[in-house]
Amino acid sequence: MSYQLTAGQLVHQLQTVDPNLPAYLAINPDWPYAHRIGQVIEITGTNGAVYIAENGQEWVLPPAVRSQLDWADV
Repeated sequence: MSYQLTAGQLVHQLQTVDPNLPAYLAINPDWPYAHRIGQVIEITGTNGAVYIAENGQEWVLPPAVRSQLDWADV
């Protein structure tokens, strides 16, 4: 099941957390890893979108994060 998050929804969600915390992308192709966030790119026009670039892999996500995301343990 995929869910499309808008830039406005992302900004709203980010405004509810401590702004001094590091931000990561949680990625689960088959192994759930934390990835550093890189550039944020906005493409305008008919097929416009915002893209958050990955900027390197850090570590396997902690069990508490995988549980909150409903991702299976590895």
